[in-house]
Order: sequence, then C-alpha cells, then structure tokens
Amino acid sequence: MTKKIWRSMVIVLVLLFLYLPILILSVYSFTDAANIGAIRGFSFHNYVTLFTTPELVKMILGTVVLALGSAFLASILGTMGAIGAFYSKKGMASAIHTMNQVPVVNADVVTGFSICILLVVVLGVSKDTFIPLVAGHVTLCAPFVFLSVIPKLKQMDSSIYEAALDLGATPGTALVKIVIPQIFPGIVSGFALAVTLSLDDYFVATYTKPATFDTISTYVVNATKGAQTTIKTALWALSTVIFLLVVLFTIVMNIRAGKNVQERNGAGQ
Repeated sequence: MTKKIWRSMVIVLVLLFLYLPILILSVYSFTDAANIGAIRGFSFHNYVTLFTTPELVKMILGTVVLALGSAFLASILGTMGAIGAFYSKKGMASAIHTMNQVPVVNADVVTGFSICILLVVVLGVSKDTFIPLVAGHVTLCAPFVFLSVIPKLKQMDSSIYEAALDLGATPGTALVKIVIPQIFPGIVSGFALAVTLSLDDYFVATYTKPATFDTISTYVVNATKGAQTTIKTALWALSTVIFLLVVLFTIVMNIRAGKNVQERNGAGQ
C-alpha cells in the first residue's frame, strides 16, 4: 500500500512539474492581467491582439511555413537515409547510424553556427535568401525522421519486398508500392516530430535567419527584453494555442493508432 501511494505521489509531482506552468500561463491568457501574480477579469483581449496584430500574424505564418517546409524536406531525406541504411551491408549501415547520431546529440548552437559558417562564410550564400535557415532546420530535423522510420523498417516483412521483385516489379515500384506504405506511420511520426523541432528551435534560427525575419522562438526571446505589455500578454495566448494544438494532435494520433491495432487484431482473428 505504501509503495502504491509513493508511486502515485511521484507521478502527481512529475505531472505538476511538467504541466502546472503551462496551465498557469493558460489561465492568465484569459485575463486582463499585465503580469502573472494578480488575477483580474475574464477577457479574450490577448487572443484578439494575437490574431489581429500584423506583426504577430506575420511571425506566426512565417514560422508555420518554415516548419512545414523544413519538415517535408527532412522527411524525404530522413526516409531515404533510413531505407539506404536498412538495405546496406552491416559495416555501411553501422557507419550511417553513427553519423546520424552526431546531429542528434550535438548542441543546437554548434549546428547553427556550423551551418552559418559553411553556407554564409565559406560558400557565400546570402542569409536573405532563407537558404541557410531552411538548411539548418532540415539538418536539425532529418536525423529524428531517420530514427522514426528505422523501427518501422525493422518491423516490416522483408519477404514481401523480395516477392515483388521476384514477380517482376522494379526496385522503384516495389519501394513505392510495398515499402513506403508499410513504413508510412513512421514517416508521419517523423514529420510531426520535425515540425515540433522546427517550431521549438531557437539557436539554429538565431545564427541562420535573415535580419528581418523572426520565428516564434526568436520573437518570444526578444519580446521579453522590452516589448509592449500587450505583445507580451498576447504571447501567453500564443503559448496556450500551441499547447492545445499539440494535445489535440496527440489525442488524434493515439486514437488512430488504437483503431489500427483493433483492425489488425480483428483481421488476425
């Protein structure tokens, strides 16, 4: 009994540590309070400001487009890398896995600074072209797509691919019609993770973004250094919206995964 109580307390403490700050921020986003400390009247003022201020709308749209575009490119590269590593010989596969781990464990500030030096200083690419920023985010996200796809490849029945080749399918056709559909859930998970990483990134964007462009992370950091109170409180609303969208997406993904498991169990019976 004591162990159960202790475990429950630990779980509650962990959940409070993770979610209480976000919940507090969400509560204040629906008030007229200028600072966290005194709760005032209920209001949608922060949300109105968030979606009617041109500066904020431009920043949000730019960040979303960057995240989706970078995640799409990262999903292609990560999936290609995972497939290549899976069908490579043991030594080559081990080398690819090792190289993929480097960006994962490497500090973001090092990745951003390295991309900036390579593209801007060495190759002379202008930061105003957005190429360094996109390249930095793709470099940041692609390894995580790789890690999401590899488990699905290992779970795949490789004999189906070989049977397709024996029946006359070309490697390309077998890849598109046999392999990709089986690993597609991993690709979707990798894409979602890549979008989240791109939205969350600060250091890579700081080193590679154009001077006139701000992502959500860079804008929020700069906003804490002297922005107007209305802008600061509108960012509380932005944090709440992002959190709710993430929760909704997670719930939908879990529901779909549960339905897929039920369908497979039903088909097996």
